[in-house]
Order: sequence, then C-alpha cells, then structure tokens
Amino acid sequence: MMKTILTLAALALSVPALGADSSVPLLAVTPGAGGQVIGVPGASLPWLLLFPFLPALLLAFTAFTRIAVVLFLLRQGLGSHTAPPNLVLTGLAVLLTIFVMSPALKTIDAEAYQPFLSGALSFNDAAGKAAQPMKSFMLRQTRAEDLDLFIGDDKTIDPAVLDSVPLAVLAPAFLTSELKTAFQIGFMVILPFLVIDLVVAAVLTALGMIMLPPQLVSLPLKLLLFVTVDGWHLLVGSLLGSF
Repeated sequence: MMKTILTLAALALSVPALGADSSVPLLAVTPGAGGQVIGVPGASLPWLLLFPFLPALLLAFTAFTRIAVVLFLLRQGLGSHTAPPNLVLTGLAVLLTIFVMSPALKTIDAEAYQPFLSGALSFNDAAGKAAQPMKSFMLRQTRAEDLDLFIGDDKTIDPAVLDSVPLAVLAPAFLTSELKTAFQIGFMVILPFLVIDLVVAAVLTALGMIMLPPQLVSLPLKLLLFVTVDGWHLLVGSLLGSF
C-alpha cells in the first residue's frame, strides 16, 4: 500500500509535471581507462540535490501539515512531553493523511498510474494527469487571501481556473493556509487545558503550596478530562471534518 502511495505521489510531483525534460538520465555510464565510470549529468544534478527534501515536499502538499501540528499542540497542551511519543503521533498523522487523501489517490491511480503502467499514457501525460487531483485538493483548502499574496500582480493567473494556477504559487499559499488553520484548531484544543492549569495554580497558591509544581496536579486532571469526553474521537473527527 505504501509503495503504491509513494509511486502515485512521485507521479503527481514528478519533474515532467514541473516542466523538466524526462529524457535526462539521473546517472550516466561512460567507458573509462579502468572500466566503466558512473557519473551524474549536469542537467540532472539539481534534481538529485532535491531528493533529500522530497519527503518534506510530498507531505507539505497533503493534509499532513494540519494534522501533525494539531496533534503535537495537543500533547503540548496536555503537558506531557513524551506521551504519546513522536513516533506514535507521526504515525497517526500519516494514517489520517492517507485517509483524507484517498479520493485524490484513487483518482490518480485510475486516471494516471494504471494507464501509465498499461502504456496508454506517456510519463509526461501521466504526470500531468496525476498533478490535477493534488492541485484541486490544495486549491480547495487554500484561503483566497493567501493565494492572492503569492499571485501578486500576475494577471495571467485566475484562481477560479485550476490549470492557470502554477504549483510554484499554489504550494506556498496552501502551506500557509494549512498552518493558519492548524493553529486555529490547536488554540481551541489547548484552551480547556489552559483553564485547568490556571485553576490548579490559583488553588495551590491559595493553599500556600507554592513549592509544588502545578503540572504534577494538573496533568492527571487534564488526562481525566480528555478521556472522559472521549477526546481522541472528538479530535480526529474534527480534523477529518475540517477537510
């Protein structure tokens, strides 16, 4: 499943979709004095340098940013810095991202990936078709003011026409909108925990127990509140509903 998702994402965000030449090989094998010499063509060097950042770019073009930020803000609000651990929160964010992006991934699989495997589409055509569902998702989640910020005075871009919005403009606008939305949701999640912290601190101060860290008392209360209201169900439901 994960291999298919990564392959589809690579098609959607491939070099040809950004206007590069897919005929340029990533590696070149040339005969040398001691045998064959493997080198990197100069035309493909920029794309090889981009590979270490590819996972971050792929996740930035999906729902992962909003989900991950909210989950980590929740842990910060609870006051527990190690539970749930980073690996668990990241895994949950990835699984929820796959669920949210499944309609776009299914469209990419049906209209781009499978035709490409069968030979009905060339790599460039498949990459172009694969990019459309991703851009459509990103445009729906992008605020108009954020998109206008990156469009500027470019009159050739019409936000109502998907094909006229380049990925170089849509991607930063989408990520900016996702961060703003994530912090808005995170504020609403943290607010009840902040009230508990303030109440516990005031009570301990009134009792003269100023040497007792308020976190020791507030953490069990916040966990009790979160479990009582079925917080994980509410939070995940709200995150999925926000898309």
